[in-house]
Amino acid sequence: MAEEDSKPLNYISEVILKKRKNTEAWALRKKEQFQQKKYQSIKKPEDFIHEYRNKEVDLIRMKRRVKRKVPEANSNTLIIIRIQGKKDMHPRTRKVLYSLGLRRRFSAVFVKPSEGIMAKLQRVEPYVTYGYPNLKSIKELIYKKGHARMEQRKVPLTDNNIIEQELGKFGIVCIEDMVHQIYNAGPHFKEVVRFMWPFELNKPAEGLKGSKTSFKEDGDTGNREDLINELINKMS
Repeated sequence: MAEEDSKPLNYISEVILKKRKNTEAWALRKKEQFQQKKYQSIKKPEDFIHEYRNKEVDLIRMKRRVKRKVPEANSNTLIIIRIQGKKDMHPRTRKVLYSLGLRRRFSAVFVKPSEGIMAKLQRVEPYVTYGYPNLKSIKELIYKKGHARMEQRKVPLTDNNIIEQELGKFGIVCIEDMVHQIYNAGPHFKEVVRFMWPFELNKPAEGLKGSKTSFKEDGDTGNREDLINELINKMS
C-alpha cells in the first residue's frame, strides 16, 4: 500500500532553475543599488554649506556680468541652447532661464534679439550658448525636432493641418511658412515661436567640453555667431 500511495518527485527543468537564480541575483543587485543610492542621498551639513556657497558665487558673478555693456547681435534671429544643468545654479539664474523657455539641459529656442533678450543672455551666459542659425539649420530643426504647443500638450508637427488650425489666421499654413517667419524675423515671428514647444536636442558626441568659460576663450558658452550651426548639426 505504501508503494501505491507514494508519488514521484516534481521535476524542475534546468532552464527554470537558471532563470530563478538570475532573478534572485538581479533582486540582490537592485537592493544593493537602492541602499547605496539612499546612503548617497543623505547630505551632510558641510554639503549644504558648500552648495549654498557655490550658488552665492553664481549670483555674484551674474551681478558682475550685468555691469558690463550689453552685447549686440548681428542677426535677425538667434537660437539659444542650454548646455549646463542646475548644479551650483542660483534661483535667480534659474528664473531667467525659465523665462527664456529653457527648463531643461539641451533645450533650445528661437528668439528675436533685443536689448532685453541680450541682457538676459548676459545674466545666464555660463549656462547657454547661442548664435545665428542659417536657413538650413532652422529648416532641419523644425522638420526633425519640431513640436507644437497645443493646450499645454506637446504635439509632433507631422500634419500641416495642425499648423493651419492654429496659425492660419496669420497666413501661416505649413512648415515652410514657419521657417520663413523665423529666418526673416517676420511680422508673426512671436506667434510662431509661441506655437512651438522648445526643441529637445541630443547630447553631442563632441563639440562641448563641459566648460562654463566663454566660447571666445576656448570654452563652451556665450555667442558662437555663425559657428552655432556646426553645434546644431551635431545635436539635431
